[in-house]
Amino acid sequence: MKGLLAWGAPVALMVAALAWGMRSPRRALRRLVFLAIHLLYRLRFRGRHHIPAQGPALVVCNHVSFVDAMVVGGASPRPLRFLMDRPIYESPWLHWLFKLVGAIPVDSERSDPGGLRRALEQVSRALRAGEVVMLFPEGRLTPDGEVHRFRRGLELILARDPVPVVPAGLAGLWGSWTSHHGGRALTKLPRRFRARVALFFGEPLPVGAAERSRVEARVRALKAEADDWVAGR
Repeated sequence: MKGLLAWGAPVALMVAALAWGMRSPRRALRRLVFLAIHLLYRLRFRGRHHIPAQGPALVVCNHVSFVDAMVVGGASPRPLRFLMDRPIYESPWLHWLFKLVGAIPVDSERSDPGGLRRALEQVSRALRAGEVVMLFPEGRLTPDGEVHRFRRGLELILARDPVPVVPAGLAGLWGSWTSHHGGRALTKLPRRFRARVALFFGEPLPVGAAERSRVEARVRALKAEADDWVAGR
């Protein structure tokens, strides 16, 4: 957590400086994120047109590092709402930023009975308002770079609000200091710059056809394709 705060403070200040005086802070933030990820990485996006131009949708992606949301959000042609751990959401330096972008905090039932229900209610309100919500169904950063079993949160969301699901596969961030490669994320010094990172979106799975196993299989396939580009194959 200390590493995240140290890393996030200057980013927060940069965002504040660029957003100051602008009529749309969210738009300014999205532009900053888009610029930042292109400066930090050599990016390859594919299939961004699969995110519906209007109406509600879920974007479902594998979870590799603490900057995944920045990459997916920067790639999306529409603003995204995303779920995140409550302890990070409430961090002193970044809480205002996460609130500005509409992040949805979620905590485990063990830590906060009723927390999952409240998060699902926020997701439901966002979808019913026609927004796009991003979800990392693994529920945690990958410990080994591979896609792990999806949790039931995806099914709980779709049971309340059946919407199209856009699968996405992310590759290239495993090995960064924001991933768990070689130790806990954010506890190591950055050693890579301008790494190849690929984010491939797939065709939306229509309402009623987005079973958890099917979405997971599609995300795995997209990640494999993204891995090939990162490796230069």
